[in-house]
Amino acid sequence: MPDRQPADIARETLRQLALRRLSPTPDNYTALYDEIAGTRSPAAFPAGPLQHILRVLPGQTPAQKRLLEQFQRAVAQNDWSAVQNVLVGYAHLGLHPVDTVPALPAAQELRTLPTDLAEALARLIDHLLPALGEDDARVHDLAQELMGFLRDTAPPASTVQRMLANFTYRLSFTTDDQAVIRSSLLQLLHTVFENIAALSVDNPWLHTQVEALVAASTPPLSRRRLEEVQRRLKDVIFKQTEAKARTVEAQAVMKDMLAAFLERLAQITASSSSYQDTMARCADLIGQARTLEEITPALHEALNATRTMALDSRMVHGELEELRTHAVQKQAEISQLQQALDRTSAQMRHDPLTGALNRKGLEEALEREIARTRRLGSPLSLVLMDIDAFQALQEHRGAPLGEAALHHLTEVTQNALRAQDLLARYGAEAFVLVLPDTPANDALAAVQRLQRELTTRLFLEGSEQVLITFSAGVAELRTDETPTEALLRADHAMRQAQRSGRNRALAA
Repeated sequence: MPDRQPADIARETLRQLALRRLSPTPDNYTALYDEIAGTRSPAAFPAGPLQHILRVLPGQTPAQKRLLEQFQRAVAQNDWSAVQNVLVGYAHLGLHPVDTVPALPAAQELRTLPTDLAEALARLIDHLLPALGEDDARVHDLAQELMGFLRDTAPPASTVQRMLANFTYRLSFTTDDQAVIRSSLLQLLHTVFENIAALSVDNPWLHTQVEALVAASTPPLSRRRLEEVQRRLKDVIFKQTEAKARTVEAQAVMKDMLAAFLERLAQITASSSSYQDTMARCADLIGQARTLEEITPALHEALNATRTMALDSRMVHGELEELRTHAVQKQAEISQLQQALDRTSAQMRHDPLTGALNRKGLEEALEREIARTRRLGSPLSLVLMDIDAFQALQEHRGAPLGEAALHHLTEVTQNALRAQDLLARYGAEAFVLVLPDTPANDALAAVQRLQRELTTRLFLEGSEQVLITFSAGVAELRTDETPTEALLRADHAMRQAQRSGRNRALAA
């Protein structure tokens, strides 16, 4: 049979789609085209799904960042061989330098996947699954099937490519759904925060907290930022609950006052009406009387009614005065409660100037982290940091620059921290770092990296660049040690660092 022209094959493919009543999808068209032409089209390069995988790969260390750049180039060039080499590089991170990973032989790339590459792909898929939720059972089935196949002996590369294409195609829908869910949840969260603000228009503290909540829940999110949202929301709920109780109490007092006032007003009205009737009757009797003896009973009745009216008025006046005094006392109690709530607000978990934890927040965090450390037997290090020459900076350049320095140190430190690390303001220019799962040597290295980072991150005062440095002491929490004792050791090491010069860090 002579070779058919591509245009003829395409027309026949369209005709067969109509005859077989198949949907004109790319997959159906490709399958029929291959059937009519007697050939097999190469599988499309899954650039979109690989981009999704690219977003979840770690890129924190220099080696990881280099591999991510190689992955991006490989996807942009539709280069399967380069993709495989990058995945092998990820599999070997921590085992030996990435630069020593040998290139795959061309014959092996074409026939079977190397064991290391297959296992790296399987682990990558396994780590990806928890982020996908449980809504799409099909993507989990495909993942389990693909992981099982990858962990077989010498899996054929062509079969892996086909199965990976099916999985990543399904994965693209699931990740899109998860993105929509996250976006919807964030919108819902912001709506809740806005409603809290609308219901608390007369409470500046709540408004400030709600603004902080909205800022903390704005993407990109991290575990540390979500924990901050949770802590701030607890503060808002506590404050709003107290405010609600105060409002209910005030309403109850006002209702009681109004009810008592209306009751006394009714009594006064009734007494006044009775008194007027009595006086009118006495006036009629006096008008009809012809002798003094006939006038006397009417006068006695009028005098008695007048005395009774005066006595009732004095009693009602006394009761209303007592009610007014009670209302003033309640108002004073409510004012005291407001002052107590304001003091409580000042003792919340975050420093209002820097946004870092305050002493109360640090105490709660230490209690939680120490319990976890002792349960798991993992190390915990505390770092006491003190800004160098901070008092001189404020005296010569003013308090606003001092506040800017605190903001700058907080921002650079929080950007350099891991998700599980915590920063707290401990004094005017002192901060404490809580580093879970970190021995003293690693904590000291982390502090020194932070010091180097600060030397490259200057901030401006007008047109002048200002360098902020700090001295630090590092103490790893001992088994039988309290946080106060560990911080005292860190403080001693920090003072030794200050005596040896600025921008130094020492382990206790």
